[in-house]
Amino acid sequence: MDYKKTLNLPETSFPMRGNLAQREPIWVKQLEDERIYRAIESICVNRLKFTLHDGPPYANGDIHLGHAINKILKDIIIKNKLLLGYDAKYVPGWDCHGMPIEIQIEKKYGKNLDIKDLQQKARKYAGQQVERQKSEFKRLGILGYWDNPYLTMNFKNEANELRVLAKILKNGYLYRGLKPVNWCFDCGSALSDAEVEYSDRLDTSIFVSFKFTDKNQLSKVFNLDKIQEDGGILIWTTTPWTIPVNQFINVNPNLEYSIVRVYPSLSHGSLIIIAKERISYFVEKVNIEKYEIIATTKGKSLLGLEFLHPLSNTHDFYHRISKVYIADYVTLDNGTGVVHSAPAHGMEDFAVFKENGFKDIDILNMVNGDGKYDKKLPIFNGKIIWDTNKEIIDFLKKNGSLVKSEDYSHSYMHCWRHKTPIILRATRQWFAGMDIKHDDITIRESALSNIDNISFYPAWGKERLKSMIANRPDWTLSRQRKWGVPIAFLVNKETDEIHPRTIELLEKVATRIEKGGIEEWQKIDINELIDDSEVDIYKKNQDTLDVWFDSGSTHATVIGGLNNDIDGSHKNILNWPADLYLEGSDQHRGWFHSSLLVGCMLYGKSPYKSVLTHGFFVDQNGRKMSKSLGNIISPKEIYNSLGAEILRLWVATTDYSAEMHISDEILNRVVESYRRIRNTLRFLLANLTDFDREKHFIGYDNLLEIDKYFLCVTHKTQKDVIANYEKYDFHTAISKLQNFCSEELGAFYLDILKDRLYTTKPDSLARKSAQSTLSEITQALIKMLAPILSFTAEEAWKTLLETKAIDKNIKLNHNITIFTSVYHDLKLDFTENNLLIKKWDRIRAIRDLTQKKIEEVRNTGKLGSSLQAEVCIYANSSDKEILDSLKDDFKFILIVSKVLVYKHDNNDIKIDVNISKNKKCERCWHYTEDVGHDDIYKDICIRCAENLHNK
Repeated sequence: MDYKKTLNLPETSFPMRGNLAQREPIWVKQLEDERIYRAIESICVNRLKFTLHDGPPYANGDIHLGHAINKILKDIIIKNKLLLGYDAKYVPGWDCHGMPIEIQIEKKYGKNLDIKDLQQKARKYAGQQVERQKSEFKRLGILGYWDNPYLTMNFKNEANELRVLAKILKNGYLYRGLKPVNWCFDCGSALSDAEVEYSDRLDTSIFVSFKFTDKNQLSKVFNLDKIQEDGGILIWTTTPWTIPVNQFINVNPNLEYSIVRVYPSLSHGSLIIIAKERISYFVEKVNIEKYEIIATTKGKSLLGLEFLHPLSNTHDFYHRISKVYIADYVTLDNGTGVVHSAPAHGMEDFAVFKENGFKDIDILNMVNGDGKYDKKLPIFNGKIIWDTNKEIIDFLKKNGSLVKSEDYSHSYMHCWRHKTPIILRATRQWFAGMDIKHDDITIRESALSNIDNISFYPAWGKERLKSMIANRPDWTLSRQRKWGVPIAFLVNKETDEIHPRTIELLEKVATRIEKGGIEEWQKIDINELIDDSEVDIYKKNQDTLDVWFDSGSTHATVIGGLNNDIDGSHKNILNWPADLYLEGSDQHRGWFHSSLLVGCMLYGKSPYKSVLTHGFFVDQNGRKMSKSLGNIISPKEIYNSLGAEILRLWVATTDYSAEMHISDEILNRVVESYRRIRNTLRFLLANLTDFDREKHFIGYDNLLEIDKYFLCVTHKTQKDVIANYEKYDFHTAISKLQNFCSEELGAFYLDILKDRLYTTKPDSLARKSAQSTLSEITQALIKMLAPILSFTAEEAWKTLLETKAIDKNIKLNHNITIFTSVYHDLKLDFTENNLLIKKWDRIRAIRDLTQKKIEEVRNTGKLGSSLQAEVCIYANSSDKEILDSLKDDFKFILIVSKVLVYKHDNNDIKIDVNISKNKKCERCWHYTEDVGHDDIYKDICIRCAENLHNK
């Protein structure tokens, strides 16, 4: 007889293979067609809100792996919150203004477009890029308001940004001034600190002498008789191009400086002035054979000394004095302890320049925005600064001012877009003053104070952000671009002051922009804003706002700010302050930074309660991905070949707080992990096909003891997994879920359960207890997996809904998506069943020992299946009492054909494994004495026969 047909074998429409790459696009389309997000929206009414505010990616090009990591992490958090019963809606955003889009438009249409045409084309291009990226994010299974995202270029958001600017102006934090700012020649604009990256660069470093002019004065300072010999004060720099615009020399007032005689003499003479602690370094560097310290004095004594500019003999323009000023920033870290000062090109130099009473008009600002020296600068005018280093060094040599030059490799500022070196360049810009007070507190103080109340994941982010805020300069808000929100001020042509009614005028402009976008600023005539009598006095400011101000103000322009004081585009969906900001770790100096500053300028408060940062992706060897290394993996490659689910699982299993390693080999391991999880789900679903919950669910009190125990195990797993989700500890959460599937279920509970499910009568208590338990476990497991394996969870949930294994109300109310439901309510709480858990933990420990012993025998070749084994266990009285309570069920737990338990006085368990001499039941495969005892079924055991006789 074919006994296979008499078994309750599992059956399900849930396929063994996911075929994710082929089937996921169908599911994505279903998500759109069924308008799942509207269903989620309807169940969120009256729930407690959770706001994760999306840091907007830049709308340009395909998404890369960093984008995918970021969106998947956000999606996991949002879905967990939905399953916890929160109103957790995700509003995706895009950063749409700025240089990269301008570059794309100029590449395609040339650089001579008028501003109106450029803005029109830029807006269209940005919109196309948003749609391009949106489709890829949807493909990753990200749930969100895809038909209503926020864009920084939305008219309302552009208008609101001007309203934010007006509030900041009203609070007194804004000013215009001349300062050295990060300047990119390729951008033709100032850059924020967040737009600067550091890369190694080979420059020429030079030791230069500023020759003595007044030896009598020097003699007095160093308390010497009259100095007869020639000499100079020595500086060291890695920017020879700044020598033509040198104005001063800076020394530290508290350091010691020596006048030193060197042998042989240098080109400028035999005497040098240098910091005492740098003498030995200099002597070795320049190969001085012999030296003699003549006298030493404190740096403050050098104040006011005058030296000759090192290019003094090349042109009358350079025949000038460089005077010494004191400056605390001068250190002994490198060089000579003396700094040549070009105030137009250094923040510290500029600060000393201002501290000593100089006005803006006094600064030598001879480098133009395109990187060329101004036409007023003799000799070097019209030349690109980087190309003049060699020429300047040659002139220094002819002038007897060059002491030494050599190549010098160092980390130097580069534009993050163009990857080209940038400089500090003094220009007139609009700034937010970090140390300007409003309501007795500065932006810096407010931000630092707020950081103490923000939760950081990982925790080290707090100190990182703090140090950046503590040490940052004033924020340069203005840019010299066309595609950006205008700083829509009217500026007095004579005084450079803004119109006294600027705050009122900004609202007028914002109202126009809200209807027609930033293009309206170009269309507005001044006489539409002010009286005719003022029209000739004022001009329209043409600077635009830093794009970091665009994104940094979205908590107000989109969410609506504190108490919704701004009519935010999504104010009814999101709450201020946001519960969470989540971005890459570079955003401590980017979006986290700018958002915090805007929040503090507006309200004195942080716009977010928590910050989570993730690391960057690298290959399996820890190398950054690049075309040259050939190790780039794009999200599209992964989801087109393996499925987005594998990418999601990789993100979840990787510790995002550090570098995230990825390679084909790593992804293949993730695929194997996915298969094990999928197989577990398939087994669970397949054994519920004939289970009707309304008819067959036997109630928690009637469950067999092992089933009660395992529901407690499931409850604890669920509690731990949710706690890990809540702590954003996703790799621990998925690790516990993987362990639950493979060890708790696969290696223990389901292994034991198979006999009961397959061989007992369909309507037996034993089988209904098992299926009642599986119904609970399946619902719980699918939901626990859902935040990470969303496609698979939805597929499994739909399969479950097709059965009668779950409550009718659940089927009725949550049939569109699993995310309208909440985590499963497991009635058996592990905390209330300590004795049961303790008992079964001991049983499992003994089971593990028994399995090891069986494995030892199997390794001898004497034993095949564990069902061939008969086991004798010798245990102490406590263990024997536990094992005896299992009665005949103990053999099913051990998956052996017979087990005997004997008492012995030793506390150690002793286990003997013997090979059964009984016949094998052809139905359940157990080896028992009663095989063949039934009159009809001669080759099966009595237990199986009674099942077939329906007894």
